[in-house]
Amino acid sequence: MLESREKERILGEAGYKYHFERSLYINIESWKIFSIEAIDDHPVDWLKARIDEPNPTHQWQFYFNTPPSAASASSILSGFK
Repeated sequence: MLESREKERILGEAGYKYHFERSLYINIESWKIFSIEAIDDHPVDWLKARIDEPNPTHQWQFYFNTPPSAASASSILSGFK
């Protein structure tokens, strides 16, 4: 429970917003999306490292346990355009 709260704090401080319908965190400015499953299944250090890694391509980066299909990614992104 404490680790979960720490992860929520880290994501919030980094500008990520929770999307209730999709159960994911998104940061439009950094072009990154994290699934709840990936956040829950990885340690805090992993999360911090993924948040801090640069994304110079300005292509959406998905941090999921299993990469989303092209159709799933398109569906996710359609809600943020």
